[in-house]
Amino acid sequence: MNKLDEIDIKILNELIRDAGQSVPKLSKKIQVNSSVVYSRIKRLLKRGTIKRFTIDVNEEQLGWRVTAYIGIDTDAKKREQVFNELLKLEEVRDVSEVTGRFDLVIRVKAKNLDELHEIVSSKVGGIDGVQHTETFIAMKTSKRLPEFSLLS
Repeated sequence: MNKLDEIDIKILNELIRDAGQSVPKLSKKIQVNSSVVYSRIKRLLKRGTIKRFTIDVNEEQLGWRVTAYIGIDTDAKKREQVFNELLKLEEVRDVSEVTGRFDLVIRVKAKNLDELHEIVSSKVGGIDGVQHTETFIAMKTSKRLPEFSLLS
């Protein structure tokens, strides 16, 4: 692991809150020269600490109103194939191989419950190697942004 210092941590925390802010604005917030902030960001990108800059879209405004988590049991010999097929579905947002009751857990978005039914029964259920699914509809979701500090 590459060592991060207090300036790196401040930069990361500010970019988590707003990755679109300009370097001069960020520099002012953390009280570090713009050229230092710029070079630190470049270094964090090069090291892979910052993977990419992205946006957080309000999917509800685009009609994706239902969020569900689907636990999936798979044929052990086809788990990797199922994992990769799930990633191809436009409604799937995350795929995780997990320990416990299921082999995989996915997070999906749907426009309504009828569409969710179609996703679960036809799209996910139709993948070769899927043996059983259990669906959990999210009633309320809130996101917490991480905040980093130096490790002691």
